[in-house]
Amino acid sequence: MSRELQAASGLSLQDYDVLVALTDTPDASVRMRDLGLNLQWEKSRLSKHLARMIARGLVARRDCADDRRGAFVEITEEGLAAIRGAAPDHAALVREVFFDGLDRDQVRALTAICGTVLERLDEAD
Repeated sequence: MSRELQAASGLSLQDYDVLVALTDTPDASVRMRDLGLNLQWEKSRLSKHLARMIARGLVARRDCADDRRGAFVEITEEGLAAIRGAAPDHAALVREVFFDGLDRDQVRALTAICGTVLERLDEAD
């Protein structure tokens, strides 16, 4: 899936994950530490990857006005265009790989299992 995403859109799966996380926020901007927690990435990994994305114009870094150590990451117009271009094909590939081979009962069972796991994870937090 990663190779197909890269070939079709020029985005790595990690780029895609970052852009999805940003587009899932109301103002397409999130504090760097919260983005790292959301993606479950270590700080150094996040910093290095964001530096590459900034260089490519996909995201921008903005200092936090009320916390001099904090920073926000925001999606750029180029990043928004990239995710909009990549999302339909990537969603179709995910559907093909994960769901097209399942019948309705299997999808229902998978949904129930994932729901139970997510509930337990929420309780653990």
